[in-house]
Amino acid sequence: MITVVDYGMGNLRSVAKALEHVGLDIKISSDPEDIKNSKAIVVPGVGAFGDAVHNLKRFNLFDEIINHIEKGKPYFGICLGLQLLFEYGYEFGEHEGFGVLKGKVIRFQPKGEYKIPHMGWNQVWIKQKEGLFSGIKEGEFFYFVHSFYAQPSDETDIASTTDYVIDFCSAVQKDNIWAVQFHPEKSQKAGLKLLENFKSFVENY
Repeated sequence: MITVVDYGMGNLRSVAKALEHVGLDIKISSDPEDIKNSKAIVVPGVGAFGDAVHNLKRFNLFDEIINHIEKGKPYFGICLGLQLLFEYGYEFGEHEGFGVLKGKVIRFQPKGEYKIPHMGWNQVWIKQKEGLFSGIKEGEFFYFVHSFYAQPSDETDIASTTDYVIDFCSAVQKDNIWAVQFHPEKSQKAGLKLLENFKSFVENY
């Protein structure tokens, strides 16, 4: 069983439907026991970093997710699910994330014609070609909606970058941790291919 973690932020059904479309057995849950017993978890979410941390702690999910990751079980993060992996997020103050990856999450600084939030289709430039982006072409387009981005301390954690205001980290991959800043469930064929790659990763775990 793969659990899509429900902590009250984001349209979980569209994520679950995309995962089911590629053949994964999905359960949407906010029960810590489901996290504990899952082969893999998916953490999506849209909104503020601090609100996400608050909700995860309120549902007793925060530490359970960290335990899941530290046991080496597959984790897939989408949007906020990527940002929460890092040590700190700076949205309306400073907030501690899971801290399983070194780095911080900061806001885009407006520049010229760039609008914040970064919203719409943009290209992804692949740094790690195996795993998350297997079979996906360089410069493929994915759908983004965000005002904050992750700054990993270790560049080897970066799986892809995207150019908007700056060249920012748009995906990470490290051992059992896979996460993307964009929305694969809204990214049509390329997004489904990426989810198929996650399915293969889970099946071979």
